[in-house]
Amino acid sequence: MANEAPMFTAETYRLQDSFGFMINALRARMMAVMDRELAPLGITSAQWAVLVQVAETPGVTAAALCRRVHYDTGSMTRMLDRLEEKGLIRRARSDHDRRAAYLHLTESGAEVNKKLPEYAAHVLNQHFEGFSVEEVDLLRSLMGRMLANAERLSAGT
Repeated sequence: MANEAPMFTAETYRLQDSFGFMINALRARMMAVMDRELAPLGITSAQWAVLVQVAETPGVTAAALCRRVHYDTGSMTRMLDRLEEKGLIRRARSDHDRRAAYLHLTESGAEVNKKLPEYAAHVLNQHFEGFSVEEVDLLRSLMGRMLANAERLSAGT
């Protein structure tokens, strides 16, 4: 493969056609739609991402959440403060390290979390209107391969 011409060159590069640009634009638009859909629940798409992670990993720390959802610690602290103010999560301080807090859903948080898959499915169905199941599966497979390459590259291997 080393002798193959590169798929992308500086001469043919156009920002609006780049995958990074398209992925970012799509993510922003999907989050805007999700924000609108989630408004009746009183949460945002960013808060949704955190709630889902806390639900899937009870007792997760803020530091671990930052790594999973790619937030900086300041943003995560503000996000957790808002979710705690809304009564959706609670922090349990560690007995061994007073700096560490373990995150859990409250009963209200668990109720909201139960509703989230319905909202996510609705937003995804809107965005995949006109796609076949095979096309969605192919896109998932291709994106999975790109993510694997990205993980390898970010690890420096």
